Amino acid sequence: METDAAIVRRAIEGDERAMRLLWNQHAPHVDAVVRRLAGDPDLAQDIAQEVWIQIFRALPSWRGDAKFSTWIHRVAINRTLNAMRRVKRLSTMETGIDEDSAVVEQDAEHSLLAQTIAEATRKLSPGARTVFLLHDVEGYTHEEIATELGITPGGSKSQLFKARAKLRRLLAPLVDVVVPVVSPDLDRSYAAP
Repeated sequence: METDAAIVRRAIEGDERAMRLLWNQHAPHVDAVVRRLAGDPDLAQDIAQEVWIQIFRALPSWRGDAKFSTWIHRVAINRTLNAMRRVKRLSTMETGIDEDSAVVEQDAEHSLLAQTIAEATRKLSPGARTVFLLHDVEGYTHEEIATELGITPGGSKSQLFKARAKLRRLLAPLVDVVVPVVSPDLDRSYAAP
C-alpha cells in the first residue's frame, strides 16, 4: 500500500489518479469538519469545494512534519473559518437538518439524539458555535482558537461558556424526562385499565 507521501508526490506531479485517491480517502472527514463548522448544508458544500481546491493548490507546501490527515484537517478548518468570515449570512442560517447530511445509524435513538444535538448546535450564535465546535469537538485550546479567530483566549472562554449554557437549556428536555414511578401502595381503583 502506498504511503500518503508517495501519493502526494504523484498528485503534485499532476497524476489525476493520485488526486482522486487523496480525495476518496479524506473527503468524508473534510466534509464532516466543514459541515459541523458551517452549520448550513448548502454553505458547507460550497466551502468544501473551496477547501479541496485549496488543498490541491497547497500540496507542495506539505512538508511531511505532520500526518497528511492532520494537515488536511487544519487546512479544512482554516479555509472554512475564512469562508465563514466572508459570508455575512451566518445569522440567517436554517436550523433544519438536511437529510443528506444525517449519518445513518443502526440505533434509531442514537440517531435521534445526534440529530437533536446537531439542531441545538445550529441554534447557537455563529461565534459561540464555532468556539464550541473547535474546543469541545475538535479539541483546540482557547489559545489556538483565539489565534485562529482573532479574539482573546478570554473571549474564547466566554463564547464557550455561553454555548454550553444555551445547549444545556436547549437539551434540558432530553435530560429532564420524568419517568412515572408506580408504587405498590397506590390504590389501584384509580388506575386506568
